Amino acid sequence: MNGPVHLNALRAFEASARHQSFSAAARELNVTPAAVGQLVRTLEDWLSTPLFHRATSGRVRLVPTEAAERALPDIRAGFDRLILGLEKLKESSASGVLTVTVSPAFAAKWLLPRIDSFHSAWPDTDVRLDTNLRAVDFVSQRVDIGVRYGAGEWTGLVAEKLMEEEVYPVCSPSLLIESSRLQVQESLTRQTLIHDLSMDSQTGFPTWETWLAKAGLAGVSTSRGMKINNSAAVLQAAIDGQGIALARSVMARDDLAAGRLVRLFPEIQFESALAYYVVYRQDYANLPRLRAFRDWLFEVSTR
Repeated sequence: MNGPVHLNALRAFEASARHQSFSAAARELNVTPAAVGQLVRTLEDWLSTPLFHRATSGRVRLVPTEAAERALPDIRAGFDRLILGLEKLKESSASGVLTVTVSPAFAAKWLLPRIDSFHSAWPDTDVRLDTNLRAVDFVSQRVDIGVRYGAGEWTGLVAEKLMEEEVYPVCSPSLLIESSRLQVQESLTRQTLIHDLSMDSQTGFPTWETWLAKAGLAGVSTSRGMKINNSAAVLQAAIDGQGIALARSVMARDDLAAGRLVRLFPEIQFESALAYYVVYRQDYANLPRLRAFRDWLFEVSTR
């Protein structure tokens, strides 16, 4: 029996044993029941021993012999190892699909405006973005690499700091013109404050309360205002003149450069305790397309 036929026969045997039926195995393998039966008989002839008893209790049911039952766990483990090996061969290529997890806001405000340069440098790598507010499971969801915002510690993942962040108030240029006194403390008591709740549960996430305390500005109420759980939407509300937003510098960079937003109180410096990190599994660190994307992220972050 040659190699390919041997593997096909083992696959037919394993599926038939699991389903206790040639017909059910045939549906799984997308062949005819006759083909499955022939493959099993070929394997039985090669081994010179039967692999099934045929039991009848209303319908014909395949019952593995004692020898077959002993062999099945090893055969199944072998198929699992083969599948894993094939996946590793696919992953070792620089071409193919790279699954990247980022937050929706980071994708919209930072990654997507820059991704064309990665496509140009690596045209054979297709990036699949998984945009999720919650941290995903890299193994079960087959994620290759991601960018996360936090303190830099995630179980089972390598975390390399990509960008630090400053936090400051911003508003639209039109709002600044309409209220020429926005540079003074009293303006904050008259304008709507836009709150970013996207990581409100994360210890150290900047808030209006912490920024005002750092700035030494008292008497400004933060209990009211517009509350949004997406950093990109926070900035859009400010661009639309809905109020003053507490912006994260990485997210606001392009809007400030384009003149869609204006930074207020530039003399007050407030570095966030959190930062952006490139995250991935250690056992995937040497995959060519993962390394390419990681290196590209670090290169682009310095521009």
